[in-house]
Amino acid sequence: MRFKILIPGALALAGIACWEGRPKDLISASGTIEAIEINVASKVAGQVVELAAEEGRRVEPGDILAIVDHAALDIQLRQATAGVRLAEAQLALLVKGARSEDIRQAEETLKQAEASLKLAADDARRMRDLAGSGSVTPKSRDDAETRLAVATAQKNAADEALKKVRRLARPEEIRAAEARLAQAQAAADLLAKTIADCTIAAPSAGVVTQRAVERGELVSPGATLVTLVDLDIVSVMIYVPEKVLGRIKLGDRAEVRIDAFPDKTFAGEVTYISPEAEFTPKNVQTKEDRVKLVFGVKIEIENREGWLKPGLPADALIRVAPVV
Repeated sequence: MRFKILIPGALALAGIACWEGRPKDLISASGTIEAIEINVASKVAGQVVELAAEEGRRVEPGDILAIVDHAALDIQLRQATAGVRLAEAQLALLVKGARSEDIRQAEETLKQAEASLKLAADDARRMRDLAGSGSVTPKSRDDAETRLAVATAQKNAADEALKKVRRLARPEEIRAAEARLAQAQAAADLLAKTIADCTIAAPSAGVVTQRAVERGELVSPGATLVTLVDLDIVSVMIYVPEKVLGRIKLGDRAEVRIDAFPDKTFAGEVTYISPEAEFTPKNVQTKEDRVKLVFGVKIEIENREGWLKPGLPADALIRVAPVV
């Protein structure tokens, strides 16, 4: 939930009075201003060729922070794209089949084989008749039978050749070509993704608090380039004892102050209550307080104008239901 910063005036004076009087419907505690910090890292290795992130600059989601050199990857992508086109052409050839002129040639060869077979069959039949009447020798009959057998084999071979050239590829060969195309496309997609990762953009709105590299430096995957802090919404974690924990509810209103702006009261809301007890954090000043079991309570504060900075000590008052 978003909140508005209270303007100094009647509300601020009322907050001061409550602070000083500490009525029973208020719980007071101290903590430190915290904000969400994002370390923006590179996903690829290479040389930083552009760095647009300046410390103190506010960025919006999608703003370019840095660019890593990808000239070599561009060349590899062109090579991979050519491989995709080659795989597509090979698959298309298998699916479409042979060229029309190859098919016509195979058909002509089959016609010639059929004509030769018919001629050989007629000749063999005539030789059988003549051999039966003793007009030709047995060898002439056998030679005719041999020519018939050869012509039959040639016709069968021509028939199979025509079927093959029409079909050209078996289903298994087409599936293999499809797999090669998918493999080539995946390789090209991976390179395209890597090139896209060379441009590092802001994942969310925030202020650049640290620039970890400079232009020209070599970075490795996972190396932090820029640190962003979201100052629109900040929080303060306070710790309360068990005896008052039951009076605090999610959504309770809170008032937060910092020493840098003593006349301002910042409105907040309880957004988290720890379900488990813990010892008071070590940064609490007194040893007596550090050994007490307490519960963490998080208060979120709207900070559109950026007055509240991470690390600043803050005092908080939570408005709760009065004890009956």
